[in-house]
Amino acid sequence: MSWIFGGGSKPPQGSNNAPQQQNAQNQGQGQGAKSSKTTIPTDSGYSFDSEALERAAKAAKELEHSKYAKEAFELTKQQEVTNQLSNQANIKQYELQIEQMKGEQIRVQEDERRKTLLEEARMKKAREEYQDQLARQRHQDQLATKARAEEDSLRRQEESIQRQEALRRQTVEYEQDLRYKNDMKLLEARLRGEAQVERENRDVRLEQVKAKAVEDRATWQESLRTSGDLVAKAYHALFADWTRTVRTVAQVGLLAGSIYGVKYGLGVGFRAAEARIGKPSLVRQTSRLNAVDLVKSPVLTARRFVSKPSDALKGIILKPELEARLREVAIATRHTKKNNGYYRNLLMCGPPGTGKTMFVKSLALHSGMDYAIMTGGDVAPMGKEGVTAVHKVFDWASTSRRGVLLFVDEADAFLRKRSQERISEDMRATLNAFLYRTGEQSQKFMLVLASNQPEQLDWAINDRVDEIVEFDLPDLAERERLVAHYYEKYVLQPSMDKRNKITVDPSIDHTAKCREIAAKTAGLSGREISKIAVAWQAAAYASETGVIDANLLDEKVALSVAAHAKKVQWAMHTLPLESAPDATAGSKRDYLSPSVPTS
Repeated sequence: MSWIFGGGSKPPQGSNNAPQQQNAQNQGQGQGAKSSKTTIPTDSGYSFDSEALERAAKAAKELEHSKYAKEAFELTKQQEVTNQLSNQANIKQYELQIEQMKGEQIRVQEDERRKTLLEEARMKKAREEYQDQLARQRHQDQLATKARAEEDSLRRQEESIQRQEALRRQTVEYEQDLRYKNDMKLLEARLRGEAQVERENRDVRLEQVKAKAVEDRATWQESLRTSGDLVAKAYHALFADWTRTVRTVAQVGLLAGSIYGVKYGLGVGFRAAEARIGKPSLVRQTSRLNAVDLVKSPVLTARRFVSKPSDALKGIILKPELEARLREVAIATRHTKKNNGYYRNLLMCGPPGTGKTMFVKSLALHSGMDYAIMTGGDVAPMGKEGVTAVHKVFDWASTSRRGVLLFVDEADAFLRKRSQERISEDMRATLNAFLYRTGEQSQKFMLVLASNQPEQLDWAINDRVDEIVEFDLPDLAERERLVAHYYEKYVLQPSMDKRNKITVDPSIDHTAKCREIAAKTAGLSGREISKIAVAWQAAAYASETGVIDANLLDEKVALSVAAHAKKVQWAMHTLPLESAPDATAGSKRDYLSPSVPTS
């Protein structure tokens, strides 16, 4: 009902139109009177309109007498209910907003809680990693402390051994000194006794010597008289009859000629037989037939004549590109042998144990040639005889009808540069003889040199080489094949033989184990891997049960790897100046394992 008191709300339409019109008329009539009344100024902070109050009172009276009073009251009542419902709706909306704010607050709290948990987890992980790092550091410190303790113990043991050795040496020297003094005293006493006996028996010996001299003189005189009589009789009998004299002289000359002819003829025949079926002293191993092998093993010797050429790379595991190249060399050598062509000389360089000697033997058998293996270390001790020995080797090779594949292992031992001052004159002469015999291509022999240090070979030797083949250490794939090959050869095959007591643990996955061992043996050569397999077999034979399990395999592999690392350290400490890292390629350092730390 604010409109009654002059409020801003409009009165309801329809029900109070008449009162409004009447009020308008009344207002028109009393407009002059209103204008004369005084009002409170409106510019103050609070204003009261008395005319509005009068209008309200007058309107209330008129409303009481109006027929629309009840409808106006009901309408006002409904408006109040509507306002209450609107207020309740606003309240519900406010409550809903409050609930939404509470939900948002809960969500924010959950996000904060999740972030807190994540941060706690991260901090816990960081703390665990830090604790693990501390534990690892403690373990490493313990290992270092243990290693230092072991080193100290070894040092103390060595010092104790040295002290004991010094005491033993002093004791031995003291004993030798006492023994020497005792021997000198015994010798002095014996000499004094002998001198005394000599003085006592001097006269007796003098008489004996005189008697013996008289007897010897008589004997010689009688011998001379007898000899003179015999010579006189022989001279008289010989020259008394000239026919007998001529016959005797002819018989003596014929006898002397026969003796000297047989002597020199046997020497020439023996040297010829030695050049053809004998083996020179420098040749350590050969497949060429000789009398000694024929007597020792006639069956094996006869089998060589009926055997067919085999694959040149059978049983040899190398890199695929190296195998392809060596196969080409084997095919070319075999066709050269068939067509009676000129052989090409090879230089095979690389670390030891990579299959050089094995390939040379297989190449000779594949090509139908005889192989002869000699080592450069045998030439130096021969001194002046080295030149003769070298010529004998090439003379022996030239007499072969099948051709000889001459393999010189460790060629740098005597074919090194002549400009070096440490080479002796005998070695220089031997090298010159070797160069003289290999100056031209040959249809009789094929020269194959092997060296771990090819940079030390003389330049003239490099000029004799037609092709260079480098043997590298096996990679992971080749090591897997090598380990599987030797594992089957030395472990699996003996375990299948009932006569052997070797048994393999059935829980071992052979393929995975070979792959694991190949990964551990980085830097090892094929020979070293074969020695590991032999060590497995020997350990099985040495054990009571003969069982080969994973622990035994890993133990032998670890020992071999440690031994290889030790050898690499020794090689690094003993490298010459020309094998330093900045020296010519192909030095010892190039053949060391990259996986082993060097000092």
